[in-house]
Amino acid sequence: MGKYFGTDGFRGKAGQGLTTDHAYQIGRFLGWYYSREHRAQIVVGKDTRRSSYMLEYAISAGMAASGADVHLLHVTTTPSVSYVARTDNFDCGVMISASHNPFYDNGIKLINGEGEKMDEGVISLVEDYLDGQLVVDGQTVTELPMATEDQVGSIVDDIAGRNRYMGYLISLAIYSFKGKKVALDCANGSAWNIAPRIFEALGAQVFTINTNPDGTNINLNAGSTHIEGLQRYVVENHMDVGFAYDGDADRCLAVDENGKLVDGDQIMYLYARYMKDRDRLANNTVVTTVMSNFGLYKAFDEIGIQYEKTAVGDKYVYENMVKNGHRIGGEQSGHIIFTKYARTGDGILTSLKVMEVMLAKKLPLSKLAEPVTIYPQVLINVRVHDKRTAQDDPDVQAAVAAVAAELGDTGRILVRESGTEPLIRVMVEAPAQDQCQALAQRVVDVVIAKGHAV
Repeated sequence: MGKYFGTDGFRGKAGQGLTTDHAYQIGRFLGWYYSREHRAQIVVGKDTRRSSYMLEYAISAGMAASGADVHLLHVTTTPSVSYVARTDNFDCGVMISASHNPFYDNGIKLINGEGEKMDEGVISLVEDYLDGQLVVDGQTVTELPMATEDQVGSIVDDIAGRNRYMGYLISLAIYSFKGKKVALDCANGSAWNIAPRIFEALGAQVFTINTNPDGTNINLNAGSTHIEGLQRYVVENHMDVGFAYDGDADRCLAVDENGKLVDGDQIMYLYARYMKDRDRLANNTVVTTVMSNFGLYKAFDEIGIQYEKTAVGDKYVYENMVKNGHRIGGEQSGHIIFTKYARTGDGILTSLKVMEVMLAKKLPLSKLAEPVTIYPQVLINVRVHDKRTAQDDPDVQAAVAAVAAELGDTGRILVRESGTEPLIRVMVEAPAQDQCQALAQRVVDVVIAKGHAV
């Protein structure tokens, strides 16, 4: 990770950690970098945060000032920007979003012309420019040349690009959803107008919650980070299934007909099993992260599906999948990647694939997810002054080792840094919930006692 860009883009409190000047300068660099041999074509999307508009205008102005043509998708999902970038021959794409974070945060996600997360080499150059340390032809460049006359870039609306993405997702469905009552929690975010229209086009009877964004209510007691609202709605209204997205709709969690959560691990299981049953699971392998639950691996072992583990972050999952030719991978949090269809996690695509399995198997979601017994898990986030210093503290490491020894082969502890926030995440899985809580808290208490917590 760099100084500004983490595993999921440049993220910070809008107007403070991430300012319009940052956005303008990033736009200036991207417009210049991709216009060195031809006039760059860049596509930009945003979520529903109030600050997304000012950041969109700032980064677009920077791009045009450097000679790039900018195509605005306006409020849309991260995977739609990825799709449009790769299918419409754009040089790169930008998504303005802080994903599942509160409304007052925002972020800038950079996407290359293949619809993948931007190459680390280019991101390093962006950071160098932000710090006034960009070197071009052996010379440090603190200000890039401004485009003039007919070299100044244009900024145009491109709603058609978003509509093509919607049409693409609709085309992937192989069954009608007619007769199915589907609840969608759109988190007052990017999916609010897109997901319901796709499900309606496929014939579902669609019921929505959190589809009234006002700029400050994105993710507010809504979406995949607050699944309890959808769980209640599904039960009270007798839905067949429910799906919850995050702010930029690159992740999805599901709720079965009984109101029980079906997380990313269970979604990977049911889809991988469906593909294996049809002899279409590439390499008989699913790519997970170290945060996937013990229960997922036990369920995979029982049906003979292999798996790999990466560092936390859909970026690392995708890199492993591309390198090894795997087709299914993702995270417990609901970032699921289907490389046959997309280059990023796509929450709406994930929900369509879950529907496909339900309809193909003619089974409710509860039955499809039933073989995965999820171990109790506790995750405690500790806001700290310095992530690396806290994690490297000998006393913290000793506490972690003691918990690991106590658990033995009955559970596990994982302590890691957040890729997007100043947090240390302490996760424990064990046979009992109270045991998880006590062991995780034991480590957290040491972090606090040593003065690392904010």
